[in-house]
Amino acid sequence: MTVRVGILGATGAVGQRLVQLLAPHPEFEIATLAASEASAGKSYREAAKWRIDAPIPDDVAETTVVEGTPEEFPEDVPLVFSSMPSGIAERVEPAFAEAGYVVSSNSSNARLDDDVPLVVPEVNADHLGLLEVQRDDRGWDGALVKNPNCSTIAMVGPLAALSPYGLERVRVATLQAVSGAGYSGVTSMEILDNVLPHIGGEEEKMETETKKLLGVFDGAEVQHHRVDVSASCNRVPTIDGHLENVWADLSDPLAPDEAREVFAEGPSIDLPSAPDRLLQAHEDEDRPQPRLDRTAGDGMVIPVGPPQETTEGLQFDCLVHNTLRGAAGASVLNGELLVDRDLV
Repeated sequence: MTVRVGILGATGAVGQRLVQLLAPHPEFEIATLAASEASAGKSYREAAKWRIDAPIPDDVAETTVVEGTPEEFPEDVPLVFSSMPSGIAERVEPAFAEAGYVVSSNSSNARLDDDVPLVVPEVNADHLGLLEVQRDDRGWDGALVKNPNCSTIAMVGPLAALSPYGLERVRVATLQAVSGAGYSGVTSMEILDNVLPHIGGEEEKMETETKKLLGVFDGAEVQHHRVDVSASCNRVPTIDGHLENVWADLSDPLAPDEAREVFAEGPSIDLPSAPDRLLQAHEDEDRPQPRLDRTAGDGMVIPVGPPQETTEGLQFDCLVHNTLRGAAGASVLNGELLVDRDLV
């Protein structure tokens, strides 16, 4: 069965990635593209100013863009992917959910709301159980599901694999690509020959979202993990790929070679866009590298470097393609999970 889908924020950087991923998708058919009032009425080719390093899909290019309101969407489009700015999404997404649409969103608003599932399918698919609570509490016929921040996604898979060994404290330093700031987010004069040692809001997202993702759903709410997370986020002059240096303190001893086996074994899930394994365990100490490893598994794999022993646990490096697994690909994967669980 093919599910007709719509995209909110279709002309932006993540919206274009959504179009790239959904146009050839085996389960989804792009039926509606929505953007701002300024783009409405134009063809998608004209409105999007295509920036992806692949041709714009022919069967989408001449689609007329509409405004992002439920009234503009046909009723036979049950699933909507959202990549709008959070200030707009916090108003628009609930309107779609109230109107009966299921929204899989990459926008940062509502990620920590108690009744909104924040999901990485390989890590915490059971958190979709919150949708029953959400619909009861809000009276929605539709639903709202979120994927986490792109930098959070990079480390939460390895941390989930280590969680059975008594995850107590995490410290992380990120080296984040400029595409994470959007097409015009960082000027060349700021970033060339430079590193920006702060990214507004990123540290807080990593420190809070990780606890929710690693938490336990008890049938009524998610009990957040008690791990203490400290983050320092830096912008570096690479195009795509967030590299992260992670220190994980564990209560139970775990040797580096054992940890590498833990990384290599999982986690995984059987969905069309999911790789065979979420994590790719490298043996070479100088891997992963953004230019060499960001497209592993079509950009949906999290490469992890060889763990090193510390006084309290382990240190490892990990990488995410921030606009694929870290953004558009994460939303698509959540959409596939919703269909798989008969929630669409």
